[in-house]
Amino acid sequence: MRQSQSVIIYSLLMAGVVLASNILVQYPVQGMVYGISLADLLTWGAFTYPLAFLVNDLTNRQFGPTAARKVVVAGFVVGVAFSFYASVPRIAIASGTAFLVGQFLDITLFNRLRRQSWWKAPLVGSLFGSILDTVLFFSISFAAIFAFIGANDEFALGIAPLFGVFSFMEVPRWVSWALGDLSVKLIFSLVMLLPYGALMTWLRPMRPVNA
Repeated sequence: MRQSQSVIIYSLLMAGVVLASNILVQYPVQGMVYGISLADLLTWGAFTYPLAFLVNDLTNRQFGPTAARKVVVAGFVVGVAFSFYASVPRIAIASGTAFLVGQFLDITLFNRLRRQSWWKAPLVGSLFGSILDTVLFFSISFAAIFAFIGANDEFALGIAPLFGVFSFMEVPRWVSWALGDLSVKLIFSLVMLLPYGALMTWLRPMRPVNA
């Protein structure tokens, strides 16, 4: 299969992941764990979003960072378009910014580590990309300092026990949301090594890679 065709397929996969995540983020995870209400911390979108890093890393491995950036931009366009349609502009701006910056960081780190142990590039890239993505999204969406982008969500800014149960530490609600979301992303950064490892021998680099 030609590179252009493969990049189109990767772009469609990325767009699908982003679209699915933007839809599933509207549905909280129901259940209780050690007295913590998961619905107050997690949505199903947190479980699909890490697939974006897998698609990004597979593209980067096979075709290099230039192709990976094209795939990320495709996901960015779909994500921003849906976010502006389905949510307020502040959330859309936060979503697009976090996705683009987090994915580009993943590309950069992956490219620098690609010749080391097979697991280092995808793991380090997705870990730091996920951290930056989470910090940017929740900060821009809810932190009071970003009120110039759009109105503050007073409920998100309300002070509450961490994760709703740890009364010894009270934080704005959005901080608990961010930590819950990040926890899932970090776990899935490890889980995604399984499909990456399974596919890496099949999706071999097509040519020497340049930044």
